[in-house]
Amino acid sequence: MKICILGLGYIGLPTALLFAAHGADVVGVDVKQSVVDCLNHGNLPFSEPGIEDLYRDAKGRFVAKTEPEAADVFLIAVPTPLDSATKVSDLSYVKKAAETISRHLSAGNLVILESTVPPGTSERVVIPRLERSGLAAGDFLYAHCPERAIPGRTLQEMTGNNRIIGGYDRDSTNRATSIYRTFVRGQIYQTDTRTAEFVKLMENTCRDVNIALANEFAQLAEECGINVWEAITLANKHPRVSVLNPGPGVGGHCIAVDPWFLTENSTRCKMVSTAREVNDSMPNYVLHVVRNLLAGIRHPTISVFGVAYKGNIGDTRESPAIKFIQLAENEGYAVRCHDPYVGEFPHSLMDALDATDGSDCLVVLTDHDCFRTIDPAGLRMRTRLVIDARNILDHEKWAGQGFAVRVLGDGASVQPVPLGDLAPPTALYAAEAARPIASSSPPSISLLSPNGREGYL
Repeated sequence: MKICILGLGYIGLPTALLFAAHGADVVGVDVKQSVVDCLNHGNLPFSEPGIEDLYRDAKGRFVAKTEPEAADVFLIAVPTPLDSATKVSDLSYVKKAAETISRHLSAGNLVILESTVPPGTSERVVIPRLERSGLAAGDFLYAHCPERAIPGRTLQEMTGNNRIIGGYDRDSTNRATSIYRTFVRGQIYQTDTRTAEFVKLMENTCRDVNIALANEFAQLAEECGINVWEAITLANKHPRVSVLNPGPGVGGHCIAVDPWFLTENSTRCKMVSTAREVNDSMPNYVLHVVRNLLAGIRHPTISVFGVAYKGNIGDTRESPAIKFIQLAENEGYAVRCHDPYVGEFPHSLMDALDATDGSDCLVVLTDHDCFRTIDPAGLRMRTRLVIDARNILDHEKWAGQGFAVRVLGDGASVQPVPLGDLAPPTALYAAEAARPIASSSPPSISLLSPNGREGYL
């Protein structure tokens, strides 16, 4: 069996290598000549746990090219970005891929779409372009098989997770199922194409809404003077409650994007749209905390630790750090960035010591494991303020080195404000931040959570 896979990114390449490692002859197609050359010279364009071993197993049956060719199966795994201005999906890559495949399509071929798309895209956009081949749907087979994988666990999840396969007809569904069965160990559930498209978007929208709820809990907890991390732990003792952890925002190509795909043609999705607004506003909220802490400090410098959208990976797509940095610079703050996992980023990346040298506030935006063990004694900051937006630091150790620690959602570290009092909870931070903290002595107030709990997102 010969499979031609269009798109060799975070999903397309691992999928191509898995098929090749399990006996298929695979042609991987990418419009970037640099990616094709990289792969054909034995190198990989990005890192992912296990992918080097997989490439060695697959390379005898895998070749990369810039143009597709005739095959038994065509698989589309190209990007579907979001237009930031209109909040509407950009299907140009999917359209182009379908048009390209139509020139090589033969009766009996199977076309699989893995790219995430709005409901109805297969029947309204993809299949009509494939029919430009002169074949009608039914003469060729078609299925939508949305991916379910995250960076850092891509191979494990591609092989172990359950899969949804939505076929144009029964023959299409069964043929796609048999092909994925070559490497998928999880259950495979069959449905129609539009339902498969909808299910994929539902899954990520559910995560987005639940994260938004956690982020609102964090802000409410600060107003009420309690520690949201302790409250979440206790609430989750209930057998039917599972509150997620708050954070500085939502990133990645899926959770931050897919809800808009679901709602782009609807006027009835207020909860989904509101959740997107809540999560998109979290970088603004973190900057609000920074602003209060740095009030009175002349020409302040902020050190951002973590620009990837999630821990222990180098992926910065839709990272909340991007918005936070731009907002901070627009307000006149000098910003330095440190992330040991990220290679390329719009802003210069520095090592930890250079990024904090003379800085006034350290803001932890990504939950990399290596950040948990940072030794604060070695940091040469001018003002010892740290905002832990992920609740991952050893707060007692940082406080012992003279740092005032501000944990996102920990209202217990703020002096409680009586109900009806107009003084904002952040007033205490502003008053403290107005006085630069000497590096040789601890601050006169403690902003450390008395619980010292850690949370994970």
